[in-house]
Amino acid sequence: MDPDRAGRRPDLASELGGVYEHRFSDRDARAKDLMWAEVVRYLQRFVPPGPVLDIACDRGDFIRHVVAPEKWATDIRDVSQHLSPDIHFVQADGLDLPGSVPQGHFATVFMSNYLEHLPTSAAVIRQFEVAYGLLRKGGRVIVLQPNIRLVGAAYWDFIDHKVALTERSLVEAAETSGLRTDRLIVRFLPYTTKSRLPQRAGLVRAYLRFPPAWRLLGGQTLYVGSRP
Repeated sequence: MDPDRAGRRPDLASELGGVYEHRFSDRDARAKDLMWAEVVRYLQRFVPPGPVLDIACDRGDFIRHVVAPEKWATDIRDVSQHLSPDIHFVQADGLDLPGSVPQGHFATVFMSNYLEHLPTSAAVIRQFEVAYGLLRKGGRVIVLQPNIRLVGAAYWDFIDHKVALTERSLVEAAETSGLRTDRLIVRFLPYTTKSRLPQRAGLVRAYLRFPPAWRLLGGQTLYVGSRP
């Protein structure tokens, strides 16, 4: 739920690693982990039975907590030291996943705070096309995405953000790739974990159970789509 996911292109891997180490301390990471446990508990309702892939997984905040019979994770950086042994980790650019992970295999492909790091809007569409190809029929793509319409100029506070997305452009990119939109929550999570979302597990749980708070604090959009 933070704009701290790796971008693409192997030549940027070391540079991005330096940015993220500066941006988030180990203490921040521990606080995020507590929050993600509750967020994933909420998102589990959108995850169909079967293998799950987390693209641009960072420290594995989602993939470590999701319940699935088979877990895969990818990132442009080698983040395997943060992942448990039951997670299949593949170091790869998200746009280059065909050939690196099984095609048509996954029940869920998850992406969080990642698409804004891609170099162009065309690359965003291509990433959805890649995700479509990785899904089995009826499989789902779940996206958590900062929404520039909701956060305004703060969207550019992060040096690695390149593509501005709203809920409408997010849906357009996904549907252009062939996905069917199943659920769209325009205002869902706050923009970053350093924003006003309480950091205690019980308070995060209460926030997720009280949608009116989303309308006040939400700066990220939740998109759920499926492969027909």
